[in-house]
Amino acid sequence: MKQNNLYLIIGALVAPVIAFGIYAYREETSPKGVELRIDDSGVSVQEN
Repeated sequence: MKQNNLYLIIGALVAPVIAFGIYAYREETSPKGVELRIDDSGVSVQEN
């Protein structure tokens, strides 16, 4: 039973680290620049 608790604690500590790594990677690889959107409500410009 003690070993199962240890695995649970390690998993709870590792999961946020992995999630943050994936988030940081996606933010670094996302294209930077300006987004121009034209739709029924008009033209919108958004800086990324």
